[in-house]
Amino acid sequence: MINTFKKFVKDESGATAIEYGLIAALVSVAGIAALTTMGGSLKSMFEYVGTILSGAVSGGTTI
Repeated sequence: MINTFKKFVKDESGATAIEYGLIAALVSVAGIAALTTMGGSLKSMFEYVGTILSGAVSGGTTI
């Protein structure tokens, strides 16, 4: 019984998965923070591209 407990305590195979999970969570939080910060400029850029594409489809030029 004591040997089984010692093996359990020394086993670190699950620690790597937890570390990768924590790294993934940190990366996702950083990504969300970056996109939130850049949200206004991204919205403006996509609206501009949408306007240009609408003009291209309707045959007009809007540059």
